[in-house]
This record gives sequence, C-alpha cells and structure tokens, in this order.
Amino acid sequence: MEKLFCLGMIFLLFVSCDGNKKDEVTNVDTAQEFSLGKLKKPIATNPKAKEILNKWPEFNALETSFNALYNVNSQEDLTLVIEDLIEKQKLLAASNYPLQFNVAQIKSRQNVFKSFVLKTKGDLEYRIAPQESVKEMVTAYNALRNQFNVITNNPLDIKSLLE
Repeated sequence: MEKLFCLGMIFLLFVSCDGNKKDEVTNVDTAQEFSLGKLKKPIATNPKAKEILNKWPEFNALETSFNALYNVNSQEDLTLVIEDLIEKQKLLAASNYPLQFNVAQIKSRQNVFKSFVLKTKGDLEYRIAPQESVKEMVTAYNALRNQFNVITNNPLDIKSLLE
C-alpha cells in the first residue's frame, strides 16, 4: 500500500511539473489612449483685474503653466504640467500680492486650487484616472479668476463695513 501511495505521489509530481507547458503571452497595449475630456476654458478677467494681473509676474507664470494643461496628450505630459503648476503655485504663494488682491478671499481660493493640484498629482502617482480631479482643478482655477473679477467690480471696503 505504501509503495502504491509513493508511486502515485511520484506520478503526480511528474504530471504537475510538466515541462511542455505553453508560454502564453498576451499582447497588452501599454500605450493606452489618454484624454482629459473636454475641459472648461478659463474665465476671462475684466479689464481692471487684467491690468493688475499683468503686473504680477508670479501669477502670469502660473497662468502660462495652467494653459499648458490644454495641450496635454499623455499621462507623462500631465505629470510634467502638474509638477510645474506646483512649483509656480508655491512661488505665487510666497510672492508679494498686489494690494487689491492681498485679501483672504484670493488666498483661500488659491489654497483650494493648490489642494486640487495636489489631488491630481496623487491620482497620477497612484495610477488612478485623473480626469475628474483635473476637472475639479479647472473649476477651482476658474473660481480664483472669478474672485479677481468680483474684487475689482466691488467698490465696497469690507473693513470699513465691519467697523
């Protein structure tokens, strides 16, 4: 009985270690099509805000980097644009704000924009589809640009109202 059991085990060992297995290779297309979908265009700033923003070189650098987002064709391109946006956003936060835009409303929207830029970076690092976070980032950027319009159109001084 022991000999039969040993012969059965040896037979199973040879069958399971069959050297004639076919190596199956599946062709996986690694170059996936990449598309961010249709992104909203940046909100236009009014002439007063545009005049102030043109004198703010750090914001102009951020705007140039942000506009590169609309020319992204691959995930690697998006990663480079996001890295550049992070650097430009840090420079903007450390810069001297124009007097009219040195208010909490602008700085808070800038922090929201920074959060969505970092969320997009996280999506790229963890290989999660970044389309949704890019759309949120564009919305946050548009909110920042819209706040420039609101501040320049609003002649009321908040500090004097609160006193």
